[in-house]
Amino acid sequence: MKLLPILSAIALSIRQAQASIGPVTNLHIVNANIAPDGFNRSAVLADGTFPGPTIAGYKGDNFRINVQNSLTDHTMNKTTSIHWHGLFQHGTNWADGPAMVTQCPIISGDSFLYDFNVPDQAGKCLKFCIWSIIKINPNAGTFWYHSHEGLQYCDGLRGPFIVYDPFDPHADLYDVDNGNTIITLSDWYHVPAVQVPIPANPDSVLINGLGRMAGDTTSPLSVITVTQGLRYRFRLISMSCDPFFNFTIDGHDNFTIIEADGENTVPLSGIDSIQIFASQRYSFILEANQPIGNYWIRAAQETLGTPVPQSGMAILRYEGAPDAYPETDATPSQFPLFEPDLHALTDPTPPGLPTLDGVDVDLNLDVTFNTTDGRFFVNGHTFISPPIPVLLQILSGHYTAQDLLPEGSVYTLPRNKSVQLTIPGGVVGVRHPVHLHGHSFSVVKSAGTGLSGSGYNFVNPVRRDAVNIGLAGDNVTIRFDTNNPGPWFFHCHIDFHLYAGFAIVFAEDPQDTPFVDTPPLAWQELCPKYDALPPWDT
Repeated sequence: MKLLPILSAIALSIRQAQASIGPVTNLHIVNANIAPDGFNRSAVLADGTFPGPTIAGYKGDNFRINVQNSLTDHTMNKTTSIHWHGLFQHGTNWADGPAMVTQCPIISGDSFLYDFNVPDQAGKCLKFCIWSIIKINPNAGTFWYHSHEGLQYCDGLRGPFIVYDPFDPHADLYDVDNGNTIITLSDWYHVPAVQVPIPANPDSVLINGLGRMAGDTTSPLSVITVTQGLRYRFRLISMSCDPFFNFTIDGHDNFTIIEADGENTVPLSGIDSIQIFASQRYSFILEANQPIGNYWIRAAQETLGTPVPQSGMAILRYEGAPDAYPETDATPSQFPLFEPDLHALTDPTPPGLPTLDGVDVDLNLDVTFNTTDGRFFVNGHTFISPPIPVLLQILSGHYTAQDLLPEGSVYTLPRNKSVQLTIPGGVVGVRHPVHLHGHSFSVVKSAGTGLSGSGYNFVNPVRRDAVNIGLAGDNVTIRFDTNNPGPWFFHCHIDFHLYAGFAIVFAEDPQDTPFVDTPPLAWQELCPKYDALPPWDT
């Protein structure tokens, strides 16, 4: 495989990407009225669009994203912070983004520069050489960014983040990979997120920022154009705040999955539907091998109430087809994606030994729900944001779980150890997608494989950063290495559940964090500015 053609193709992809910015850019956070499904409402937007502009670059780039906060609408958060979902932030935990975990929020009228790299991060040995013995996978693939302040991303602050790899091992499998092949799925609400009745039922589902509310038959839908005979790498991103989606394309029943959450997978062909949970991403290859015409793209949502007719639909249009709505019909899925069928492409062996007790740190996370106050609890504690960011507490010399706030929600982890998390499913009868910041993890036991000793894969499980923990009878188990110092959030990515306390923090190697993570002066100024705000102005 020659490098020059690959680099040229990737450069062309980035040049052709629609509304892409970066890696050095300003990101202007504003309030604006939009009507993506026919209903007009005020929203929180990156650069005034929904989704926000695609941020794109190469593996190895230094990203310098200056977030400028110009929010004025008091019905939603006026302060903000941005999380770069799936990026490891090795050595830059301060740039990870979750409010009151790694930073204080950015106040209205202020700005903050997120400055981080996406290299082969083993190179960080130059800064702190104890890490030279530990392999940290480079970041490349499909990511996204979103607010990590309250429920703000549900009000609109979310967008794609793509890191292209000049040595993509799957490059020979597709012909096209650019901004036109990014597909975002989002739930949408007609009131500010803090006013959404729980359990939440969206007013519509948007594909690439467009959809239709109930009774609407005229609002525009997204159109994705393909050329017959070409192979497309589609990057599917769930920007959902709550429901999961079952994604299909009429007439196209042979997807090949090549990536899960920024991690390359062994190609898995013959898939006709993808169940995708909040914050998850997949790359799949679609061969445009059907007759020239129009085909429905469908994102059927998990439904707790009455589904919105015709919601979650877009159009796949072959070049040369008329500008018309498809007349295709959905067919029952015969070969849905099943997570245990996915396998990591490189270094597939999970941390630890190939036995259930073969790890250094073994934690069971029991999740419960209190109907009296509507709060979630992890091992008996509900997460309430501390008054001081956890990172600031660590940099001030507080290292143990007993020292760190919020009490009972911080778990200190030693460096260079294998960690296993076991999480029973079924709380409130919902499939919860849990996400770990700062890491990918090996899913050694997936949902749908039961509680028994079967279903464990200690050889080549999928590696990802968000996993569905399933329903009652499931016992999802994941593993990761403590190779990235700093406090890392672990939480349900149904944002309404995080808001209700479904979260903990892993304070990873807190003794060494000050040597690895040195925040800039502007970071130190965030908290005094935030603390000076009156409560009604946050």
